[in-house]
Amino acid sequence: MSRKVVRSSKFRHVFGQAVKADQCYDDIRISQMTWDSLFCSVNPKFVAMIVDASGGGAFIVLPLTKTGRIDMSYPTVCGHTGPVLDIEFCPHNDNIIASGSEDCSVMIWEIPDGGLTTPLTEPVVKLDGHSKRVGILSWHPTAHNVLMSAGCDNVVILWNVARGEEMVRIDSVHTDMIYSACWNNDGSQILTSCKDKTMRVLDPRKGTVLLEKEKPHEGSRPVRAVFVSHGKILTTGFSRMSERQVALWDPKNFKEPLTLQELDTSSGVLLPFFDPDTGVVYLCGKGDSSIRYFEVTDEAPYVHYLSMYSSKESQKGVGYMPKRGLEVNKCEIARFYKLHERKCEPIIMTVPRKEVQSLKQEVKDLKAALEELTKRVSELESKH
Repeated sequence: MSRKVVRSSKFRHVFGQAVKADQCYDDIRISQMTWDSLFCSVNPKFVAMIVDASGGGAFIVLPLTKTGRIDMSYPTVCGHTGPVLDIEFCPHNDNIIASGSEDCSVMIWEIPDGGLTTPLTEPVVKLDGHSKRVGILSWHPTAHNVLMSAGCDNVVILWNVARGEEMVRIDSVHTDMIYSACWNNDGSQILTSCKDKTMRVLDPRKGTVLLEKEKPHEGSRPVRAVFVSHGKILTTGFSRMSERQVALWDPKNFKEPLTLQELDTSSGVLLPFFDPDTGVVYLCGKGDSSIRYFEVTDEAPYVHYLSMYSSKESQKGVGYMPKRGLEVNKCEIARFYKLHERKCEPIIMTVPRKEVQSLKQEVKDLKAALEELTKRVSELESKH
């Protein structure tokens, strides 16, 4: 008799938990824009969210500790003349944040340590170079002051933020709108997915195409792509029948995916977040009320489903805390900031530790033994 062996994994029992109501950020009017970016960026100091603004674009930046109800008059960052489409904190300086907007510009802002006391209208640097709206921003993971922006003009620009100038302009590669653009772990390559149904690996120094794959997913809806461990690439997209899919690719052989799994028939684009320390990838769909997570390994089927965090309300956007902002002593391996229509709710992902479980059991046993002793003592006392 063959028996199915359950694959052992440290992360099989990872579970997500929403924080208590008083640890959420309430009464925030999250932007109603229909754009597939995260609408939220977080670091160990601040949480930033794109909000509705009359006559321009704005986002709010709150110190992490400022939970509870946020006053309607709380100052915002409001220098753009069109809606803000993407924001991202600098990984090397927690007080610096970049924003891209429908007004075709990229702006760099400096947030004071305690947060804003008055509205911020003047950026530190304004970067003009796109001819259409700028919907994707990504800071270089290892080099200071290098920012990548991608716009609806099918152009990717690498900026020297300190000088406020273009370094590399990639304008002849993409023939249609760019859906996603990200760096690999050390910033030596850029990965893009595009409306022309082609995924490309680019050399950021020369702006040339190193590899490309046509139709990583058959469907016509947006594809998202991220680098995962050992240079492999994970994509999310849609089948011809509009089923959502996740696939893993080896750039050494782009002909066939290592694995391709169908998930469901929902319409939201799945945004992938990969944690290189644990090998876990989290998939969050805008409009979904769940976060799925998988473990990426070197053995078939390569992408192993772990579990799903579900809640009643759907997410309008999501922020992902960098590793240095987690409470690892509480077994926390990831933290998401889920945007609702009027609030932001942190979701904490934890690994239950065996040691913790055994300690709990010991405490339980000791309590039972203590109760038994107390009972016997009282019995003896009543006899005498």
